[in-house]
Amino acid sequence: MRCACWWCDEESFRNWGHPIYINAFPARLSAVDSVKIVEEFWDAVWKARDPDAASRFVADDFVITTGGVDIVGKENFIAWIRQFLTKIADFQFEVIETFQNADGSRVASRWRVTGKNNGLLGTEPDQNPISFTGTAVWAVREDGRLLHNWVERATWEVFQQLTRG
Repeated sequence: MRCACWWCDEESFRNWGHPIYINAFPARLSAVDSVKIVEEFWDAVWKARDPDAASRFVADDFVITTGGVDIVGKENFIAWIRQFLTKIADFQFEVIETFQNADGSRVASRWRVTGKNNGLLGTEPDQNPISFTGTAVWAVREDGRLLHNWVERATWEVFQQLTRG
């Protein structure tokens, strides 16, 4: 879609709408809504350490792709969260930044986890401090439900922390 006026370029009009009528170009989701959904998920699930809270945010057929492996379905995802949380004592989750694409269908965030090793990556639960960063890319449905999460963690760095002698 292109504005017919002389002062709008196509990209600005597509992303922001006409300068006189900012909402002239309807967006699928507003930028704030998609980021807000993901940040509320972070707060309710990871920061509060409440796996069951995920059911309020994710679709029934939700998929998380972690380490190249798909975990399919809301209940399997909740079980995965529950198991992951058992591996890090004193689990703390910090959001570094969160942002989305123009139509709100994708959200990306960087985050940091800290805590104490309770058997992460199959190691002995020695309670030594650990810290790692990660990224997550989310697919957000038009109704605001989270549909897919692709997550990558600094696994090599974590492994080095866990196995240092």
